Amino acid sequence: MQIGVPAETTAGESRVAVTPETAKKLKAQGHTVRVASGAGLAASVTDEAYRAAGCEITDQSGALGCELVLKVRPPQEQELVAFKPGSTLVGVLNVFDPAGLQRLAATGITGFALEAAPRTTRAQSMDVLSSQANIAGYKAVMIAANTYQRFFPMLMTAAGTVKAARVVILGVGVAGLQAIATAKRLGAVIEASDVRPSVKEQVESLGAKFIDVPYETQEEKEAAEGVGGYARPMPQSWLDRQKAEVAKRVAQADVVITTALIPGRPAPVLVTEDMVKSMKPGSVIVDLAAPNGGNCPLTEAGKTVVKHGVTLVGETNLAAMVAADASALYARNVLDFLKLILPKDGGLKIDMEDDIVAACLVTRDGQVTRK
Repeated sequence: MQIGVPAETTAGESRVAVTPETAKKLKAQGHTVRVASGAGLAASVTDEAYRAAGCEITDQSGALGCELVLKVRPPQEQELVAFKPGSTLVGVLNVFDPAGLQRLAATGITGFALEAAPRTTRAQSMDVLSSQANIAGYKAVMIAANTYQRFFPMLMTAAGTVKAARVVILGVGVAGLQAIATAKRLGAVIEASDVRPSVKEQVESLGAKFIDVPYETQEEKEAAEGVGGYARPMPQSWLDRQKAEVAKRVAQADVVITTALIPGRPAPVLVTEDMVKSMKPGSVIVDLAAPNGGNCPLTEAGKTVVKHGVTLVGETNLAAMVAADASALYARNVLDFLKLILPKDGGLKIDMEDDIVAACLVTRDGQVTRK
């Protein structure tokens, strides 16, 4: 099969969907890989590196006109005209943009949205949300350290002792756990909070202190324990006490990193304006939920602003700021997904009995298939 790798044209997007490492494996399976000239430059991959991996270098139209196109972001309208009817597209296609999916379907493209893969053990190797959130958590801490005008670690010098920075991380998913690990390596004192009390052990295993809220009722205790290994929503009484406890820690923090980004939904408010006002001058908030409105109402997407003496960082694509490694991980996710739709004995095969394939298929035969 002829596989195309176009350059990403979305503003600020520096990642690429195929690296020389994954291109070699696609070539070994008998596929032709055509890469748009310059597609990997922002991710530190030259055209020469692609050629050495056996790829053909072409122009943007040549890459978009292949039977199978691999992208990071959804194609823009001007790119859609270059797709061949009946071609297949694999990428992060923004499944919560109905108009975008309709435009994609109208071209006759068979589209697979990798972000729609189920969160199962079998799908872990192709979980683009996790691989990129991991990078975002790391980069959030590095941005915070660069923005904060003091040291992260405690330093004992001839001129006196410098206290370690106090970092509070709100939300302990993939990004939050990586943020904890990175801040710990930099020598910060870390506290973390999550609406799931069950993550306490994970937080403590990374050297952070979990902001613990005691249970006052049997209902709260049972919700925290979950059912069958799955967490249950905590009662409002517990959430109210947790919010009050978090507010105390935020007031004492030098750096706050918020990670509660829920695809397709407005971001929950974790840091109110009053909490920002309570923080020390020079403190920093890095808001990973900026693309969805932010976990702080003062966050401005795509900007770094100072409000009430606190610097709020609202970067909307942190993974693209670590483009080389982000592309390497993303490309491996893509390669593992392709194993499900590109059997060794021939061309494209769409097995709707496969739960991952069925979940990721969003457009086919001119229709939006995602419900």
